[in-house]
Formats: sequence, structure tokens, C-alpha cells
Amino acid sequence: MRIHWRPEPYREKWVIGRAGTAAAPIVVRGIPGPGGERPVVSGDGATTPDPLDFTNDQRGVIKIGTSNVPPNALPAHIEIEGLDVRSAHPSYSFTDDRGAAQTYADNAAAIYVERAQHLVIRDCVLSDSGNGLFIGAFDGDTRDIRIERNWIRANGNVGSGFEHNAYTAAIGIVYEANRFGPLRAGAGGNNLKDRSAGLVARYNWIEGGNRQLDLVDAEDSDVLVNHPSYGETFVYGNVLIEPDGAGNSQIVHYGGDSGETAIYRKGILHFFHNTVVSLRSGNTTLVRLSTDDESADVRNNLLYVAASGDRLAMLDADGVLTLSHNWTKPGWVASHGGLSGVIDDDGSGVEGALPGFVDAGMQDFHLLEDSQAVDAGTDLHADVLPDHDVVAQYREHQMQEPRPADGAPDLGAFELPEPGVATGLAAGFVTLGVLSRRRGRRPDRQG
Repeated sequence: MRIHWRPEPYREKWVIGRAGTAAAPIVVRGIPGPGGERPVVSGDGATTPDPLDFTNDQRGVIKIGTSNVPPNALPAHIEIEGLDVRSAHPSYSFTDDRGAAQTYADNAAAIYVERAQHLVIRDCVLSDSGNGLFIGAFDGDTRDIRIERNWIRANGNVGSGFEHNAYTAAIGIVYEANRFGPLRAGAGGNNLKDRSAGLVARYNWIEGGNRQLDLVDAEDSDVLVNHPSYGETFVYGNVLIEPDGAGNSQIVHYGGDSGETAIYRKGILHFFHNTVVSLRSGNTTLVRLSTDDESADVRNNLLYVAASGDRLAMLDADGVLTLSHNWTKPGWVASHGGLSGVIDDDGSGVEGALPGFVDAGMQDFHLLEDSQAVDAGTDLHADVLPDHDVVAQYREHQMQEPRPADGAPDLGAFELPEPGVATGLAAGFVTLGVLSRRRGRRPDRQG
């Protein structure tokens, strides 16, 4: 299915309730305009055309899964790409398949996935909605999801912390090379809130939100909680930006928020080769672990705060945190409150007044040649290899490129190129596909 750009938005709501195959997926593709404009699919004043008939019409502009017409089936092998989907928000109305006027629910989404398998959402803009993207686990029916090269922004509801730029739960979900944020002005939600088993968030640009990452329990799915990958969470190669005064001072929350601690994520949050930039004038906390049963291995990151070094705390209070080879300002603290958990710092951190960004004011967080972060990294945790070796880096915006490999890893999300080696367009940047493994890296033991 091809949707061609036109000056006016398309104002139709629809559902995907069919299954393709790996060899012949169902593809919904936006065909760009003369200036590269994506076709706009707007929920503002939209109509659900007859004879479509599906539940939860008020939950999204594009829905995937669970319908009466077409006959209900588990959607599989679906690709949606190149669209600008917007305006599933309670301030807008639409006409349902019976011709009745309706308004959107508070938690409506530009793309609402009720259930699906082998789904790719690629190169879309999702905005002006309650949730930009919502994906439900549906007792494990939803699995193998890839969210690639999208810009998810300006979502949420003013004064509410329950709607987010992305709110997802699945078995096996990968976020790669996306640009997140900021949220709608005055909205209190998170940038990426996830309740999945087997989450991978890599090479993304995540700016603003109550928290950049809120990775919590699968509160309504025993299937996810009992899945072998539930305690496997990998966050790497991301740029995480905290504007001054932007909601919670915590960058990452890992564990749970339902209050039912028995179903919290447990396991290890692997957090490595991220560039964290906090512009807060007050305190910043890197990680909140919900209980002492949650742990995080934090290595090879560049952790910059614009305020003095003692404004950065590594933990909120609970949990077990392992630190190795991270750049910080001098004087960071264990906690801004009281530390009840454990921080195991191997003493390998690099400290300095400035990290050596190319141009922090212009958000160019690549490294200068004399940065202390150059060649200062260590081997990765054995549990992340080989599947989660850092073989790429984010390219502004919504792209990725191969990460240069010289055998000595730099700290943070960006590697300084080897002398005489081109990157980016000159080297042929990568947006999709498998990249060759980095050389000169061997597994490490948990330290």
C-alpha cells in the first residue's frame, strides 16, 4: 500500500488486521513530496470509513490488531514507513464507522498497536497525540517489534504523567536510531516508557521528558514476567539529554512502578557507551533502581552535568550499581538522599572539568582529539556479547553510521575516527542492516 504526499493531510483512520509473511510482508509506505515531505495522516476531523469495524476506535489514528471487519487475525510481518501520523488527542474529534462523532481517549496514540508480531515502524513522525506510540503486550501475542529511525515528539497531555512519547510492552522490542522528544509543553510523561521482556534501546537521541527512560514492570502480563528475557535490558550508544527543569531529575528508572515488587524486572540493566548530558542547574541522578533486587552495570559512558560535579548522583537509593570506566566531573556523589543500595566502583573512572565535546552549545557531542574520553574505555560485560557489541553510532538525525573501530574504545556514544578514515556520508552511513563486529574486543567478566 502506497500513500503519496499531498499538500492536505489524509483524514482517515484505519486498522491493519491481516498477516503477511517474512518473504512477502504487508508494507504501508509513504511516498515523499518534492521536498522530502512525508504524507500526513491526521486524526483531527478524521473518519473511520465503512465497512471497517474495530474495537478501541478512540485509541488511535492507525490501529494494528483486533478487528471485526476485516475478520480478526493476528497481524504479522507488517512494515509501516515514511508517514507523518498525528493528532490522536482528546482535544480532537473524529467520526466513527457508524457515523457518530467521537473524541479521542486521553491515552490515544498516533499508532496504536493492540497486538502484532514481526512489526517494523520505520522513518515516521509521530506527534500531537496522547501517546506517540502505544504497543500492548496482549498476553504475549505482541513480539518481535522494531522501532527504527522515527521522530517521536510533542506527545502527552498537559498536567498528566500517564501518557508518553512512546509507551510499549512486548516480547522482544528494539529501538534503534530514533529521535525522541521533547514532549508536548506542560506534559508530565516520560520520553520512552517500556514494560517489555527483552528491551534493546541503542543509538537513539532522547531529549527531555519526565525521565528519558522509564523501564518498569509488565504489570498486567504474567507471560512477559515469566519470559526468559524479562531481566535482560540493554541500553547503549544513546545520547540522553536532560534540559534544565525538565521534570524528574532521574535519567533512567529501572525496575517497576506497580508496587507489586515480586514482578519487577530484577536482572541487570546493561548501560554502556551512552553520552548523558544534563543541563540542570540543580541535582541530576543517573539511575533509579526500584529495589535492591535490581542492578545495573554502567561502563564506558560519558556522564556530563553542566552544574558542579557534586550535583551528579549515581543512584537514587536502592539497588546494586557497578561502575567502570566512565567520564564524570570530579565530586560526584553516591546519592542525593540516602544510599541503601550498593555501589561497586572499580576506581577506573576518568574525571575532568569538561568532556571535550566538539560543540556542546550546538549539540555536537562528538569528541575532540584531546578529550580525556578518547581511548579510555574497557571491555564490555560478557553478557552483552556478541549480540550487543557497539558497532554503530547515532547520526543526526534519525540515522546511524558505523562506529569506527581502533581497538581502544572511546567513552560515550561517539568514537573519534581514526586518522585518515572517513565517517558519515563519505564512508556510506548505515540506516538498517547488519554491521560487521568491531575488532580488538574480548569479553569481560562482571566486575
